[in-house]
Amino acid sequence: MGKRGLLIASISTGLVSGIFFGTDAGAAQDEETNVQNLPPVEVVAPAPTPRRRVTRAPARVAAAAKPKTRVYVYPTSPGASGSVEVDKIPASINAVDANQIRRTRSPDIADALQQYVPGVSINEVTGNPFQPDVQFRGFVASPLAGTPQGLAVYQNGVRINEAFSDTVNWDLIPTAAIRSALVVTNNPAFGLNALGGAIDLQMKNGFNYQGAEIDVMGGSFGRIQGSAQWGKQVDNNWAVYGALEGIHDDGFRNFSSSDVRRFYGDVGYRFEGNEFHLNMGLANNSLAGPSTVPAELLQQYWGATYTTPQIVSNKVGYLNLTGKVEATPTWTFEGTAHMRGFKQNTVDGNPTDAQPCADPTLLCFGNDTIPAFGLNGAQLVNPFAPDAILGEIDRTSTRSTTFGVSGQATNSDKLFDHENRFVIGATYDVSSTRFNGSAELATIATNYVVTGSGIFLGPSGEPTSIGPVSLRTVNQYQGLYALDTFSVTDRFAVTAGGRFNAARVTLMDQLGTALNGDHTYDRFNPVIGSTYKITSEVTAYAGYSEANRVPTPLELGCADPTRPCIIGQFLIADPPLQQVVSKTVEAGFRGTKELNIGSLGWKIGGFRATNYDDILATPIPGLTGFGFFQNVGRTRRQGIEAEVSLKSNALQFQASYAFLDARFLDALQLGSESPFADADGHIQVLPGNQIPRLPRHLVKASVEYAVTDAWKVGGDALFVSSQYFVGDESNQFPKLPSYVVFNLHTSYQITKNFQIYGRVNNVFDNRYSTIGTFFDREALPNFANGGAEFTDPRSLSPARPRAFYAGMRVTF
Repeated sequence: MGKRGLLIASISTGLVSGIFFGTDAGAAQDEETNVQNLPPVEVVAPAPTPRRRVTRAPARVAAAAKPKTRVYVYPTSPGASGSVEVDKIPASINAVDANQIRRTRSPDIADALQQYVPGVSINEVTGNPFQPDVQFRGFVASPLAGTPQGLAVYQNGVRINEAFSDTVNWDLIPTAAIRSALVVTNNPAFGLNALGGAIDLQMKNGFNYQGAEIDVMGGSFGRIQGSAQWGKQVDNNWAVYGALEGIHDDGFRNFSSSDVRRFYGDVGYRFEGNEFHLNMGLANNSLAGPSTVPAELLQQYWGATYTTPQIVSNKVGYLNLTGKVEATPTWTFEGTAHMRGFKQNTVDGNPTDAQPCADPTLLCFGNDTIPAFGLNGAQLVNPFAPDAILGEIDRTSTRSTTFGVSGQATNSDKLFDHENRFVIGATYDVSSTRFNGSAELATIATNYVVTGSGIFLGPSGEPTSIGPVSLRTVNQYQGLYALDTFSVTDRFAVTAGGRFNAARVTLMDQLGTALNGDHTYDRFNPVIGSTYKITSEVTAYAGYSEANRVPTPLELGCADPTRPCIIGQFLIADPPLQQVVSKTVEAGFRGTKELNIGSLGWKIGGFRATNYDDILATPIPGLTGFGFFQNVGRTRRQGIEAEVSLKSNALQFQASYAFLDARFLDALQLGSESPFADADGHIQVLPGNQIPRLPRHLVKASVEYAVTDAWKVGGDALFVSSQYFVGDESNQFPKLPSYVVFNLHTSYQITKNFQIYGRVNNVFDNRYSTIGTFFDREALPNFANGGAEFTDPRSLSPARPRAFYAGMRVTF
């Protein structure tokens, strides 16, 4: 570890400001953060007065760099200059710093968010650890197309939800290069899709990270991962930074190997308070996503899969130019220009509704009378053996190009002789996507491996249509926002403002006209809130905000109940959907206190978010994998979050509890594979039924203790309560059981520059599932039981068994 600086701090309700004495960095340094884990803004402190010269400091400090004032701020807008002191944020503060991210030893930022942010949970609905669903307050940021998204994700002020379906591909984010991850709530300034909030990732650069680091780790299930990063401030004006990561993982399940390769770089230039950055990133990943598996197969073997292949290939390249100009002592202007290219290919082996006709020499679809057609429009001849089990390999290709610009102005002039911070900004993004899908008939072996036949399906079925699909879409998103934080008194601050969003989504069918459509949406979302410093160490806050999400091209292209599609794979027609509007209120208390044993931080708060015209993916009974998107009326998510932390040179401790109550507020009818569905395959959802897949209770704790200056030991624990199965919106089936997971870690600093470490995940080898759903028990035989029919309707996503990892970290 590098030498730590001395922080002489005065703490006031989460705001830490004081005198920071830096050290000469001979190697990459661990950055100090306050009790809220917020990276500081550092400015040179005024020259000390003669009276202050009586303050004594160790000799090593006297020779260090000149004092700096450390001010901790929190974002109120995507632009960095829109941040204000944490005292004045009328919402919950949730932050994870680079040290905490590294402590998880995970290449996925989602693991650090789950461990350190109350209310965040993750599940592996795809079956891949690099592509988790991240849930916060009942809203989801998922890589799975077809999942209604509810969180916006930003990287250096640029929104990175993918254009076609608003998905978030966590595997593309360079974790080693993240300086901080902030979860922002109650703020419409973060634009579309921020229904439950936004995750704001700030990346490292050569001004805030100097030195070099190599980190290599390996362990269970063939995991080998390595990262290298280097940052240097070349002179007073120029700085460079780069990070490279590579991961290979065999997975604990059959056919679940993954490879992740990604790079991030930044070149920065600054002078007289002005700063410019050109940063870019590349990633090329191949991910096996074995998805959920029938419970009866898991009982035979925990690493079982249901159908294979399930492969996702993700590639991305992006280039961002950011600039900040301090035009006057009170006016700051900043802007971004960004370009992003994204390509995704999926190969998905599935059961099929294709089958021999009454005349076994021909193929039908859905039953033995409706013809299955080929690409030429002629009914397909049956080339398969009489005992063959038919399947289907569905392939998709998504290519998106996004361009965008944004501008923001921040003013700190006093208003009526009171402190005031005013932010105004505008954004414009345009994305063009080409989506293609095809369906190849196949056979399924007794190990559930799906092998293609080279025969492709054309439009088949009534009223369904299997494909192929070729679609071009264009998204245009525009936003204008303004926020003002006014200090009524030294203790009382008020924030008010809003954002106007305008969106246009155009669909152009490349094979016909069924998918053609042009949809426009607009809305103004207000925000108002206030904070009050009850004492110098306790702050109360309260706020109200609104946010909206427009339907994605994927949802608009699959919204007709009379012509359903394979959700996430194929599109059929585009009747209009209403935009989702969320109205949120939250309030709470937070505080900090300096104790003899360290810095104590705590917070407790409550929230209620009501969605209007919420969008849900709805299955079609009797058609395997088919469904459509629809507005389902109102839903509500409300809860309580509490956290306490204690931090000192020797001890890092954090514990939290989150309660979530998520319910439907309107009655509706849904298709489901639930055993409680009626004869037509429907369930009746009543007002007050709980929303599936959302646990009501989350309890987290983590601790790290320095046994000596060189040796640290620690652990963390997670309790996730039971949750309803996806497809059990009527709440009739027994819940997916709760689970507890314990992890241990240790590290030893052999020299100043060389550290070894180890980690054990799931210490007690608990076998649990993070999400459950239902499946069509008649689609395929249970080969593990001699080909009998499945009797258990559950399909589960198994979590990793106990795993051991060891590695080393070298700094220069």
